[in-house]
This record gives sequence, C-alpha cells and structure tokens, in this order.
Amino acid sequence: MEKELSELTDQELLEKKRTIEARNIVNAIILGVLAGIAIYSTISKGLGLMTFLPIIFAFLLPIAGIKTREH
Repeated sequence: MEKELSELTDQELLEKKRTIEARNIVNAIILGVLAGIAIYSTISKGLGLMTFLPIIFAFLLPIAGIKTREH
C-alpha cells in the first residue's frame, strides 16, 4: 500500500514529483500526436473513423490521468 503524502520523506516527494512531471510530458506528446493525426486525416480524407478515433482517445487520456493521480 502506498504511503500518504504527509508520511513521505523529502527525497520520496521529489521522486514522486519527477515521476508526475515525466508522465505529464508523455501525455502532452501523445495528445499532440493524436490531434495531429485527426487534423491530417480530416484534411486528406475528410471526416471518417480515423478522424474520430484519435479524438476519442484524446478525451480518454485526461480521464485516465485523473484516475492515476488519485492513487
């Protein structure tokens, strides 16, 4: 079981902060790639499955991030 934040040492808190920052950067990159795929797909082929699929994943990504932050 994971410790509460108030029970962590300074070093453990810094490590947790680095992990969260790295996760946020990866999520931002994934979100950008998904947005780029949706825009490219819309411009080249019009509206279709490859337009809406990345958009759906882009909306699910922050929801998954919120769930992992709660743990």
